[in-house]
Amino acid sequence: MYFRSQKTFRSYRSENLFSASNVLRILLFSSILFQNTAHAVSLSRYQGARRCMGVTWTVTVFTETLAEAETVITAALNEVTRLEKVLSDYQPNSELCQLSALAPTKVPKQVSKDLWEVLVQAVAWRDRSRGAFDPTVGVLTDLWRKARQTGQMPSAKERFAVLHSAGPETLKLNNARRVSLLEPDMRLDLGGIGMGFAIDQALQVVKNNGVSTAMIDASGDIGVIGKPPHSDGWRIEIDALGQKSNKNNRTFKNRFVITLEDASVTTSGDAFQAIEIGGTRYSHIVDPRTGLGVIGSTGVTVIASDATTADAVATTLSVLGPDVGCQFVDKIEGCAARFIWEEDGQFRVLTTSKWASQTTDSL
Repeated sequence: MYFRSQKTFRSYRSENLFSASNVLRILLFSSILFQNTAHAVSLSRYQGARRCMGVTWTVTVFTETLAEAETVITAALNEVTRLEKVLSDYQPNSELCQLSALAPTKVPKQVSKDLWEVLVQAVAWRDRSRGAFDPTVGVLTDLWRKARQTGQMPSAKERFAVLHSAGPETLKLNNARRVSLLEPDMRLDLGGIGMGFAIDQALQVVKNNGVSTAMIDASGDIGVIGKPPHSDGWRIEIDALGQKSNKNNRTFKNRFVITLEDASVTTSGDAFQAIEIGGTRYSHIVDPRTGLGVIGSTGVTVIASDATTADAVATTLSVLGPDVGCQFVDKIEGCAARFIWEEDGQFRVLTTSKWASQTTDSL
């Protein structure tokens, strides 16, 4: 039996690909009797979805009533919608885009608490990765997006023309939440960390509403709290190369399942967005150090204690590659990663030292 509650919301627009409205659906999947030491509580599983940040966000909760579920799911999705207006690099009126439009800033610009927190973490990952992750990569992303559309490599002249608008020396974080953009034509891009941050904030909203068992899935970037009743945790299927639809494909066996509790997982790679130019396969993910897409077919899955970390590390590892990437992850507390890539017609897998401690099952 399904119970539905429908409301209409304004959806995210990305290059005019998505409609102007979306529907929140609350679905009752099952009722589970959960024994509490004080009393028996009947918990049911509910889901709600909305289009935000260019993808579908699904919130799953276990609550006693539909009304409680609808309240907490709506609150969580409203938080994502709010943060989209802060962090989006597509919406011209977002706080991030408005900040980029000021470059170069005549005086340091004070930003909101949310934007400041994401920028602080983004800069920390930039420094830790020695530039493999960089929030100023926006001008390079735009150039590479154009190359993918035309099928032609950007010339050295084109790359040189925009390189001055990216890099560690172009962005300065001052005291009192003040930001300086030091070069003209800068474009900040938080696509490698902002979605994870939004998942963490939305999960905090869920907790604040008194729900202790929930999952937020932003089309593959996932954060969970607690675990479903009578289970070891949230079972999540991973398909890093995006080929699960073809069971006869030789990569089908590379799918696997992880079980999570109070943790997050993100998979990054070129499974759905890549282009071949001159016989070389390039990802949509840009290496900030070269201004070009990452070369080769690679998928990387990162498990971390929070979604912000998982998101940023997955983006970083896509640039660093398996060997250097594994060394990088082994220095991060509570973080593990699994690489899969194609080499000489064979698919290879490499995991970090902490990956073995995760619950995994091959499919």
